[in-house]
Amino acid sequence: MIVRIMGEGQVRLDDGHLTELNKLDDELLTELEGGDESGFRRTLVALLEAVHRLGTPLPDDSLEPSDLILPSPDATLDEVREMLSDDGLIPG
Repeated sequence: MIVRIMGEGQVRLDDGHLTELNKLDDELLTELEGGDESGFRRTLVALLEAVHRLGTPLPDDSLEPSDLILPSPDATLDEVREMLSDDGLIPG
């Protein structure tokens, strides 16, 4: 799967890592719903760090279709709320 992090580029990520990412996504959703700004920020950074750690960056000149789009690390609560689906940021 190809993951785009807004403002950073794309990462190729094995589907087998979705379980780990979904745990962080669930935490992020809970923090968003509760308006927990510090928890939200901490979990968003952890989610993006996990994508970087588990994935392989694509070259900057590569333009693959993205299967998943994640917010930038400096995204606000409201910006992330606009990106959410019923499953959070990560389907499943």
